[in-house]
Amino acid sequence: MVIEDDFAVADGAVETVEVSWIDAGGRGCRAGLGAVAEVAFENVTPARRFVMHRGQRHFPGMWWSATTGRHAGYESWLERDHAMVLDFDRDVVGFSSQPFTLSWRVSGKAVSHTPDYFARLAGGSAVVVDVRPADRVKPRDAVKFETTAAACAVVGDWSFRLVHELDPVLVVNVRWLSGYRHPRQIIHGWVRCCDGCSPTAARCWPGYRRPQIRSAGCRCCSTCSGVVTWSPI
Repeated sequence: MVIEDDFAVADGAVETVEVSWIDAGGRGCRAGLGAVAEVAFENVTPARRFVMHRGQRHFPGMWWSATTGRHAGYESWLERDHAMVLDFDRDVVGFSSQPFTLSWRVSGKAVSHTPDYFARLAGGSAVVVDVRPADRVKPRDAVKFETTAAACAVVGDWSFRLVHELDPVLVVNVRWLSGYRHPRQIIHGWVRCCDGCSPTAARCWPGYRRPQIRSAGCRCCSTCSGVVTWSPI
């Protein structure tokens, strides 16, 4: 029988936790917690592969991020939903999936954990995110999450967040709005959604006059979103 102590790092020994990751160039890296504060984990390669095969019970895939301009992997639809929310959060300036693996030893036994997301915030701080349904957090998982939170505290400017199911209404709305942030929406023509925003791309359809912006909350001002509608001539 596996008990919690089989996974818990010893009191006062969190500093011994090591971090391993794959940089943007595909090079494997490893360092202690005291040496990773300046690493741009929002730009790294996933620490492990997203495996997809017929008959599997979870639903992995790739979410295209308008924030980063590249894909972020997920291993379940719940992780996908949280990737969407991170992408939509105006305080998040970059994020990556499976950013690194934490490793430690307990009674000579190797223990490791790979968080689901790393998000860089506008102020330069970071949030390490683990996604798990509330009713599926086992004792061994809880210990790993606690160790991850303690490791983040050692780094200094990182925080840890364990997240569960989202409000389904929020998920539906964010999924709908996210489609308007994809480059495929850009054909020609630009409009500004507010004085502080960069120009927002708008499709110009035949038979429609100048596009208009629907207010829904954007990254710079919380009053407009770059969601474009068209007024018939």
